[in-house]
Amino acid sequence: MEVLQEYLPFLLPVFVIQLGLMIAALIHIFRHQTYRVGNRVIWVVVCVLVNIIGPVLYFAIGRGDE
Repeated sequence: MEVLQEYLPFLLPVFVIQLGLMIAALIHIFRHQTYRVGNRVIWVVVCVLVNIIGPVLYFAIGRGDE
């Protein structure tokens, strides 16, 4: 338990950033129909399961032209 309390100041901001990126990516995925690479199902799975890197990948290479 002490180890968790020791790392909590670092883990809490990382968790908030991860959650914010995931929510922003999922909102964008469900509002738009076109993607440069892949489809909606693939991007939802990647964004939910691949923590911080998944949403960043979506915004970098998956998001289609608007």
